[in-house]
Amino acid sequence: MGESNIKMPEKAILVAINPGRETLDRIEEYLDELEMLADTAGAQTVFKIIQQNERKNPAFYVGKGKAEEIKELAEMNDVNLIIFDDDLTPTQVRNLEKLTEKKILDRSGLILDIFAAHARTNEAKTQVELAQLQYMLPRLTRAWTHLSKQYGGIGTKGPGETQIETDRRLIRTRIAKLKEKLKKIESQSQTRTLGRKGFVTASLVGYTNAGKSTILNLLTEADVLAENKLFATLDSTTRALELDKGKKMLLSDTVGFIRKLPHNLVASFRTTLNVVRDADIIIHVVDVSHPYFEDHIRVVEETLLGLKCDKIKTILVFNKIDALENKEKMEYVKNKFPDSILISAVKGFNISKLIEKLTEIWEDGFIEEQISLHINRTKTVAQIYELAEVLEKRYEEDRVLITFRADKANANKIERIVNES
Repeated sequence: MGESNIKMPEKAILVAINPGRETLDRIEEYLDELEMLADTAGAQTVFKIIQQNERKNPAFYVGKGKAEEIKELAEMNDVNLIIFDDDLTPTQVRNLEKLTEKKILDRSGLILDIFAAHARTNEAKTQVELAQLQYMLPRLTRAWTHLSKQYGGIGTKGPGETQIETDRRLIRTRIAKLKEKLKKIESQSQTRTLGRKGFVTASLVGYTNAGKSTILNLLTEADVLAENKLFATLDSTTRALELDKGKKMLLSDTVGFIRKLPHNLVASFRTTLNVVRDADIIIHVVDVSHPYFEDHIRVVEETLLGLKCDKIKTILVFNKIDALENKEKMEYVKNKFPDSILISAVKGFNISKLIEKLTEIWEDGFIEEQISLHINRTKTVAQIYELAEVLEKRYEEDRVLITFRADKANANKIERIVNES
């Protein structure tokens, strides 16, 4: 028999600290989420360790004795990867690597690895690489001394520089190039956004794995990947949604949020997340079957606040009600969140309620009008095209009749422009 090409998953130990402010159940749930992240990255969790400790050890994150226990556990069980649920300092990474002689990864590093594996478009790949390099820069250890070989040999070494100093300089140069590249991508994205004037736009947001892509597929007959894995969707996807005859909106799905999402990642994905910032409506999707769904709501709301999207009209949608075993939970949700909509995207249950709500907002937000202009007012016609969706344009003698659709603010602007002599 020939050699198997099947790649065996790396074995991992997951580690967290409970400083006493959380219940043990909550810390275990955090580690369950870390296990899902590890599984998505291709690692098999062998052990999960929680240390009760009021503060993180500045040298090893956990206490020195616990770190030595973890080393022995890893050696006895052929584990080569140890993942920590919080971000580690460069000092902690170095000390843990030296003590355990194993690969050390923290939560942010794991999430970045998953994003790198799932990036498909040029934009997503650029964003992930930028975030990875910004994360890597202060953490350079002996593991990164290959960088100068990657980026060229002759002419890359400065006089008297150590290898790590050279690597840092190369990384900073690459970061500057990636930031410039993302500026160009953002400029192109803004140009595309101009073409959406006259449309109501809605963005699906939520904790990762809440079912946003399933909802997009159901409403728009899109063919977006929807699977039970964290961060299955990275790139924003926009599709037209026909609510009723002549009533269309643009619906976008984008990357899911998660607890302790790396700051560099949020910053790098700014261009992708602009579809949320520029939306008229945010559809906040929540997996109501999750035991800590209210924590997920808080994480998403905090992330939206950080993106300055907290003032946008938001519809709270509780998904996966078909997975609820305790029906009392449904009554609890209805009472605590009376304006919310409870659905099952998989079963198609109550989707009509969501469409009704979106139609109501569409009707409140948009105006259709017809105006008559002298044929010579070409500049005014061009301005109307910038501010609204032109539904029809026809000529009658020396007049041009334009039927357009615009939100109330742009309709008022058009009225002012038209009335100018």
